Amino acid sequence: MKNKPTSTLVQGIGTFGALALVFGSMIGSGAFKKITVMSQDLGSPAWVMLAWALAGGITLIGALCNAEVASQIAASGGQYEYFKRMYGKAFAFMYGWTSVAVIQTATIAAVAYVFGQSLHQWLQLPEWNSTWSETTLPFGIQPLKDLPVKLLTAGLIVLLTGINALGVRLGGTLTSLMGSTVVLCIVLISVYGLSSPMANPALLQTSAPSTEGGASGFLALFFAALMAAFWAYEGWNNVGFVGEEIKQPERAIPRALVMGVGLVMGLYLLLNLTFLLVMPIEQIQDIPQNEVAGISIMRYLGGETAAAVVALLILVSTFNATNTTVLTAPRVCFAMARDGLFFKGIERLHPRTGTPVRALMLQGFWAIVLVFSGSFDPLTDMLIFAAFIFYGMGAAGVFVLRRQNAGKKPPFSVPGYPVLPALFVLFSLALVAVSVWNNPTGSAAGLGLMALGVPLYLIWRKL
Repeated sequence: MKNKPTSTLVQGIGTFGALALVFGSMIGSGAFKKITVMSQDLGSPAWVMLAWALAGGITLIGALCNAEVASQIAASGGQYEYFKRMYGKAFAFMYGWTSVAVIQTATIAAVAYVFGQSLHQWLQLPEWNSTWSETTLPFGIQPLKDLPVKLLTAGLIVLLTGINALGVRLGGTLTSLMGSTVVLCIVLISVYGLSSPMANPALLQTSAPSTEGGASGFLALFFAALMAAFWAYEGWNNVGFVGEEIKQPERAIPRALVMGVGLVMGLYLLLNLTFLLVMPIEQIQDIPQNEVAGISIMRYLGGETAAAVVALLILVSTFNATNTTVLTAPRVCFAMARDGLFFKGIERLHPRTGTPVRALMLQGFWAIVLVFSGSFDPLTDMLIFAAFIFYGMGAAGVFVLRRQNAGKKPPFSVPGYPVLPALFVLFSLALVAVSVWNNPTGSAAGLGLMALGVPLYLIWRKL
């Protein structure tokens, strides 16, 4: 007898699984790579640490706001469902379209590509030197450039799409196991570095911040460093995408958000403090952009063995970060299709596993297209800009929901309301404004891509 198609998602994620989704989505390669560009921008260990702390604190405020909303709306699709309740289907679709086209799929492509690069170097595979590698399509696309890395990247995306199609419990269990391993390894690496004879507190005082360009020039550099740190913190809200698949989501999601972001913030501060204590910032600034700073610093500290351990950790963390995004993100287009605002059939669930297999396959396909097009790097440059438009609107939604609920106390309340949500909204507005000022071309491209959702919404609404 054939299985009848299920119409409901499976609640297979517990509180720890939800927590693992938060820190698993956040900890990828950024914690090990971004210290180089931040050191080049700021020139001072103290200011680098301040940038990490400020970005973490702002992210935590955003998570607190998101936790209040999630405690009231535990639905598959996360912010898409939040925005639908707060601002209506049109704005919700704009978020969903941007998420599917750029925010989540480009994140999958970018993080999986770091895994492919790292695995390629780890296995010491031969380089691709064929004349075909320079084949150029319109818009400067070179699909065969770095082909071995792209094949490894695509293979990872296919593998994780398949694993998560088998059921949310399997994907969630994998995230819990690998995420816990990553957290433990970061702690052990930090303990190793801080207890080393090479750890020197005087290194934190050896450099002054760059003053070239005056106060406005330094603010621009500090903002650039903040943007680098925000990329490392990105992914904290992914847990809301699987709201219907979490047990007791009104309690589990807020706890996971607050504890997960707090944990990652602590780990990032600990790890980067370790890096700055064992290597002079002038040497960190000289690490080539095509090298992972964390590997170079640990090689400086403990030789090839220590470097190999960090390289293996990056493989595990990027594998896990890709897995958590692959698991959570397709619920956005699933929720849109369920509302009739996306391709028909994407809302169908697998009759046995209860997973949105078609949404997973569509997401995997588009992420692989971005990998071979090589377009994920400029897309990820737009990611933080686009994401903070929606993060700010999400925090503003705290006020909207409280008004809609006529003062009824939510299951989880933002501490310091209304100050903290208002501060986060103002910061989001400032970040978007500065992004437009500093990079008008990239910002216009991001806004144009978002605006493309308007005619698509009108088309799907009429179908």
